[in-house]
Order: sequence, then C-alpha cells, then structure tokens
Amino acid sequence: MDQDGRDRFEIPKEVRSIAEASFDQARKAFEHMLASAQQTATTIEDRGATVRANAKDITTKAVGFAERNVTAALDYAQQLVHAKDLSDVLKLHSEYVQAQMKALAEQATELGQAVTKAAQDAAKPKV
Repeated sequence: MDQDGRDRFEIPKEVRSIAEASFDQARKAFEHMLASAQQTATTIEDRGATVRANAKDITTKAVGFAERNVTAALDYAQQLVHAKDLSDVLKLHSEYVQAQMKALAEQATELGQAVTKAAQDAAKPKV
C-alpha cells in the first residue's frame, strides 16, 4: 500500500449518517438538560439578597461553562465526522485538547474567584 493509500481514511456514509443523527440527539438532550439546570438555578434564588446574588452569579457561570464545554465537544465530534484522513483527525484532536485545557483552566479560575467572593460576602456581618 502506498503512502496515499495508508493516509487515506474514509468514513462510510452510513457511519456518518448514524453519527450525525447521534449528534442531533445529543444536542437535543443537552438543550433539555440546560433548560432543567436553568430551572434549578431559578429555584435556588429564594435566599437572602447577598446569597441570592452570589448563587445566581455562580450558577450562571457554571451553566455557561457547561454549555460552552458541551458545545465545544459536540462541534469537535462533528468535525471528526467530516475529517478526510487520519492526519485531519489528529490535528483536530490536538486543537480540541489544547483549547479545552485552556478553557478549563480559565473557567476554574473564574469560578474559584466567584466562590471566594460569595464566601466572603456571606461571612460579612450584616450592618
């Protein structure tokens, strides 16, 4: 087998169709989960003014992070379905992992700061 034959990796049309249907179903399930998470976040908002504001901020951040991460994963999977060969797959994987590691580090920092602020605000004596 020549170099072009080894590097050429084609995904059968049937597999692509199944994968695309699965991605559509996963997106719908994610949207349902997101709606439930937002409804839960709304329920949490029946505490004191300070706690409520901080809980809303943290919940909004967490839901936003989850939404971005799942969307990135679904987009990545969709790109993999359309990859032309193994080198495309490897390039897409490398780009996805690097982007997600950066995003997760930023999200952890931002969420940590929000939680620290919430704890400090909750510990402040009421004047």
